[in-house]
Amino acid sequence: MMFQGVFFVLVLATGSSSAFAPTSLAAGRYNVVSTTQVAAQSPVIVVETTSTSTESEATAMTMQSSFLQDLQLDASTTRLPYSPTGYSTWKWKTHHSSQNQQQQHAAPVGSVDPASNVQTTHSINYLEVGDPSKPAILLVHGFGASSYHWRYNIPILAQKYNVYALDLLGFGWSDKPIMDYDASIWRDQVVDFVNEIILVKGKNRKVAIAGNSLGGYTAMYASSDTRIKDNVSGCVLLNAAGKFRDPEAPDVKAEPNPIIKSISSAIQRFVIACSFVYTKQPARIEQILRQVYPINDANVDSELVESIRTPALDASAAEVFYRVITKTGSGKQPYVDDILKELDTVPVLLAWGESDPWIRSAAADKIQRLHAEFHKDDERSWIKRVSIDAGHCPHDEAPEAVNDAILEFADTIFASQ
Repeated sequence: MMFQGVFFVLVLATGSSSAFAPTSLAAGRYNVVSTTQVAAQSPVIVVETTSTSTESEATAMTMQSSFLQDLQLDASTTRLPYSPTGYSTWKWKTHHSSQNQQQQHAAPVGSVDPASNVQTTHSINYLEVGDPSKPAILLVHGFGASSYHWRYNIPILAQKYNVYALDLLGFGWSDKPIMDYDASIWRDQVVDFVNEIILVKGKNRKVAIAGNSLGGYTAMYASSDTRIKDNVSGCVLLNAAGKFRDPEAPDVKAEPNPIIKSISSAIQRFVIACSFVYTKQPARIEQILRQVYPINDANVDSELVESIRTPALDASAAEVFYRVITKTGSGKQPYVDDILKELDTVPVLLAWGESDPWIRSAAADKIQRLHAEFHKDDERSWIKRVSIDAGHCPHDEAPEAVNDAILEFADTIFASQ
């Protein structure tokens, strides 16, 4: 279930479209500025200006800084302006790297010491808006998307809370290293982001983590992690992906024949390559996007298309997408059941697009049943469901309803702290 519909997202990941100029809005309380221009009275976005190693990176950073200096949000803003170069950059130091994976694959089982792994730094695109003295809400996008997909949510949520959104490794304007991807990478990315970016403003800060699709699974997984669990006040799932445990399935899955596995891999690569060639026309990208917004496709616009197309122009994008599908789609990942068990102190909101053609409402039904089974006697962990008249991306198709649901949930969980 984790990647139902992923193929469609891959199909829409390339194509041509017109260039976009940055949008400037009237000055107001919510200012987006660089670190050198932060005003003491109302900073809302902190831009970490980082060094770059290539001329193209330096050019991108210059464009990013220029955009942020020109961009301002006031209290009446309902939509985040699109930036063709991303927003802010976090240098994530992590053991997740292709080099470490090669060492682990080459060494006998149990012979690699994780402590000796070489740390790698990945550039991660992120965004911060709102009063940093308020509790934090972290937004995690789905497969093939970016932080911009929260364009209608960030300005509204930031009127009451300190809002963050980041691009997962391999997506958006974050780095796209050639490596094997699995759920632990994005879990660790979110956990480290909370510790290094959000909690640096106060180790006792409370955080709610919200995610859509793959981002929903990541939000669940990170919220259950003991490294930040004490700071997580709530978890919001918007049509979250993830596999459920099959009680009739054997615990050990037989390894596939290596010859069959290699043929299957070649076929998958061919299909993905063909899909990239097939979707050269913006009209085709738009057509597929409208299938994902089955109730109201009014928000399917040129900037949404561009926010998907531009990151896919990266030379590594096709290979990264292929590796994400083949690893996460078929590899062993933690079951939703097991993650839900660990959310024993974390309230959960299901803001579910009930007309999702990819992840059906039955998934939300099962999450509710499992949560009730695991935590029926624990008042610290409760679950609420809000049905949204939308498809797979309710936060962008019906943002008003989703914003209301998240704000009500946030008011409840943060008030009880």
